[in-house]
Amino acid sequence: MKRIPCMEAVVAVLESEGVDTVFGIPGAAILPLYAALQHSSIRHVTVRHEEGGTHAADGWARVTGNVGVCIGTSGPAGTNMITGLYTALADSIPMICVTGQAVSSKLHQEAFQAVDIVEIARPVTKWAVQLKEPAQAPWVFREAFRIARSGRPGPVLIDLPLDVQRGTCLYDRELDAPLPVEEPEPLPAAIRRAVDLLGEARRPIILAGGGVIIADAADELRALAEHLQVPVQVTLMGKGAFPEDHPLFAGMAGIQTQTRWGNAAFLDSDLVLAVGARFGDRHTGDLDVYRRGRTFVHVDIEPMQIGRVFEPDLGIVGHARPVLAELLAEARRRGAPQEPGKWVRKVADLRRTMARRDDFDDVPIKPPRVFKEINEYFGRDTTFVTAIGLYQIWSGQFQTTYLPRRYLVCGQAGPLGWEVPAAMGVKCAHPERQVVAVVGDYSFQFLMEEVAVAAQYRIPFVIVMINNEYLGLIRQAEIPYGMNYAVDLHYGEGGIDHVKAMEAFGCPARRVEVPGDIRDALAWATAESARERLPVLVEVMVEREANAAMGASLESIKEFEPLPELITADWSD
Repeated sequence: MKRIPCMEAVVAVLESEGVDTVFGIPGAAILPLYAALQHSSIRHVTVRHEEGGTHAADGWARVTGNVGVCIGTSGPAGTNMITGLYTALADSIPMICVTGQAVSSKLHQEAFQAVDIVEIARPVTKWAVQLKEPAQAPWVFREAFRIARSGRPGPVLIDLPLDVQRGTCLYDRELDAPLPVEEPEPLPAAIRRAVDLLGEARRPIILAGGGVIIADAADELRALAEHLQVPVQVTLMGKGAFPEDHPLFAGMAGIQTQTRWGNAAFLDSDLVLAVGARFGDRHTGDLDVYRRGRTFVHVDIEPMQIGRVFEPDLGIVGHARPVLAELLAEARRRGAPQEPGKWVRKVADLRRTMARRDDFDDVPIKPPRVFKEINEYFGRDTTFVTAIGLYQIWSGQFQTTYLPRRYLVCGQAGPLGWEVPAAMGVKCAHPERQVVAVVGDYSFQFLMEEVAVAAQYRIPFVIVMINNEYLGLIRQAEIPYGMNYAVDLHYGEGGIDHVKAMEAFGCPARRVEVPGDIRDALAWATAESARERLPVLVEVMVEREANAAMGASLESIKEFEPLPELITADWSD
């Protein structure tokens, strides 16, 4: 084999693992890697903040299903990546962060920008490692990709001391390839028992979590639901796993991101087959209410997830795709496809009669109206990116999604500022797709400098800002305390002029203040973004103290707008 710079071997590994874009910021302690990268087929996007780089790699990973890569130098570059690593770990996103490091002989001497990033990153990664020998370089990276993809996917951090980067190794790319990733098969006896329980239930539902999307198991999910005629709900991370215009779609249960009819259907169910869902607290709320009167079957690729929140009646360890395929095969062995029954008709009636209003004509604009316009204007294949706050909750409650990997949300960690860099990552992965970032005014300000990156590299997408000039979710959370403290962002003539801020980056923007103008603004932004190859902002000024429906349990959601009457049909068994 030929002896080459070990960083050239690393870049060869990245190429063979399917990485075509990396996000990062060069620095003195990482330049040997950059020297190898400049002669490769990989595109490098220079971000303005390492956290933004991690979120861009995160967005790239979520839509490709591959491992996203972010690169930075030593010291604060690595500490700036911690939020992105935590976000990826929380949402099971495969990602590798690469940091430069001071030379090995100086690590104990408090050298400039020398920090023990491996120990700092260890709690928020699947694996954090420092390269010790140049000869290990390609193999450490191979293992990093395997670990990031395997089991419950997640992030890895690799720290590269400068002297090690300058070393050489024996490497031949023709003799190397990605390491295999095991997809655990379910036990046949557990599959049979699960089908028994589904057959015995009178009002079963399938709960599709983010694991269904990660496993590319949407087709298997739909086939099983249609064969058994079992309604399907999604978690926030599972949005897109099942088309929301399908007759068997049963909404979303939760205490924040939820549909009224989804909560009603869940509370009336008697069995829940949860696939790739982690029973997050914003989904379950009060566990006594959530569990009451229901049998639970929990399917997860990670054994330690089963029983972590509560003990299910049946746990099945396995990859979501083969589990759903085996459940369908077993169901087919037992009989022909089912016809829609009383339970399916009831769920459909709940959907028809318990939807929330989104047709408000009020000024200031009510937030649900913004999502009505978004739903009606953008096509089914649009990829939406959103983060955390009231606008995310309204998005989860009102936005419709039809395809997997088209609704991306930082579900558990919830870092503000995630949307713009994540949207860049999505657009880099799929330049042909329409990408829309739904942002809040405060979240946008967290990493707004990344707009400059999208402008520089001509990465076009639409930004729809729900601007209430508040830290809105915290303002609402302060209500029980009798507070409205330290959350008001209004000053001058409306706080930051986001239109002028975008224009300062060289990007078009428009402000909307009446609901009738939203549609035209979305059309203008879409056309302008495509024409100029730039991010374009539509800033929608909404009712400042509008509240989102939420509560402590699935049966105690407080509504803040008028509601239609409940169903009157008799659906008793």
